[in-house]
Amino acid sequence: MSETYDVIIIGAGLSGIDAAYRLREENPSLRYLILERRERIGGTWDLFRYPGIRSDSDIFTLSFPFEPWQRPEALAQGPDIREYVTATARKHGITDHIRFGQHVQTADWDSRTDTWTITVEGDQGEQTHHCRFVYFATGYYDYDEPYTPQFAGLDDYTGTVVHPQHWPEDLDHSGKRIVVIGSGATAVSLIPSLAATADHVTMLQRSPSYIASMSQTQRLSPLIRKVLPAKAAHRVIRARYAAQTAAMVHGLHRFPRIGRKLLTSGVAKELPEDYPVDVHFNPTYDPWDQRMCMVPDGDLFAAITTGKVEMVTDHVDRFDATGITLKSGRHLDADVVVTATGLQLLGFGGIRIRVDDAEVKPHDRFVFKSHLLEDVPNLAWSVGYTNASWTLRADMTARAVAKLLRYMRSHGYTHAYPHLGEVSMSAQPVWDLKAGYVERSPEALPKSGTHGHWRVRHNYYRDAIDHRLDDVEDSMVFGRAPAAV
Repeated sequence: MSETYDVIIIGAGLSGIDAAYRLREENPSLRYLILERRERIGGTWDLFRYPGIRSDSDIFTLSFPFEPWQRPEALAQGPDIREYVTATARKHGITDHIRFGQHVQTADWDSRTDTWTITVEGDQGEQTHHCRFVYFATGYYDYDEPYTPQFAGLDDYTGTVVHPQHWPEDLDHSGKRIVVIGSGATAVSLIPSLAATADHVTMLQRSPSYIASMSQTQRLSPLIRKVLPAKAAHRVIRARYAAQTAAMVHGLHRFPRIGRKLLTSGVAKELPEDYPVDVHFNPTYDPWDQRMCMVPDGDLFAAITTGKVEMVTDHVDRFDATGITLKSGRHLDADVVVTATGLQLLGFGGIRIRVDDAEVKPHDRFVFKSHLLEDVPNLAWSVGYTNASWTLRADMTARAVAKLLRYMRSHGYTHAYPHLGEVSMSAQPVWDLKAGYVERSPEALPKSGTHGHWRVRHNYYRDAIDHRLDDVEDSMVFGRAPAAV
């Protein structure tokens, strides 16, 4: 058998780099390997390259707690985020542990030796790697196949159709009439950038989303940075934004009617006096039933005000040679159609997981402490919050796994897994969003329980308290391999 690592991390995006840092911080002698299917670090921030790609939550909580974000803006551009992740990996010696072009196919657990065998496809064909513990930092969606509805007449259209997940580098959209189908974070990020050079951009949505402006001008943060050392300042700024988001989410959930009025009136202030805000910016659902879209300094509203962008709330009837006919009968002429219609949910990177040759279906298992799978040994899964930045939970997960590994090593254990036993528990979705990509794929993710550590919450501060008081042994089974490796 080839070298057996202590941990193999799958994915070199934000979660994977965070995990590598935290695991080694707690366990300095840890032998680890990162397997990344792409040729560069960055994950999501390397995949998405459409114009205007940026974070949809503040960068101060999206960035690593241990590596200060130095730029001033609150919503950061995608290329800047990728460079930050890359520089962090390089600075902390993580890059040397990454093998690129490694597309993981299967993960097989052997209880006789307490090891995982990870099978990958790469430039050199099929290879295998071995480890004691596997850490999935694979994100939550299908990198290969985005979601695109079946549009009638699409084959008749003579213009260009592009999905933001696979944006062509050579696409020239200057001077073009563009229709963007969608109303989520991708659409609102993309449209202002397109409008800067396009002849005209239409944002076509079936139903509105909540959209709020976030100021890019930082007043308090520069003062904090002047007074405190860089790392201390970063912690304070990060805590401020985490608290601000948590307070906003809690308030909007607690008082949805007031929240709706505040959000729609905020949009109305950004637009001309007679603009039909209730038609285009007043969703049928309550605030934070779906993730809210943030726009820096109201750039989308500014583009609408100048006339470069038009909002249309309607349904596609069919495509024809020159554009789109709507259910209302209106026709939208388009040289380019962008289908910002969402993602395909995919848990664990679509990797087949087997325990002693028996396949594990993640959606049949409860998730424990938001990152361990019921009765699956030595496996962790990193997934973020629906109502806050991804890294808040990803970093908490990395620290919890680091603590678990230290405990196992100190006691000589070679396997550990959470066990529900004979306790009867109802199941509920891991994600509490009513978004289309969640509702389309109910079996893509594990299931949440309804109480204790088996319940997946989307409340950062309650989770942070639990993390501080965590008992490693709670509901866990520990043991040693019956045979040496």
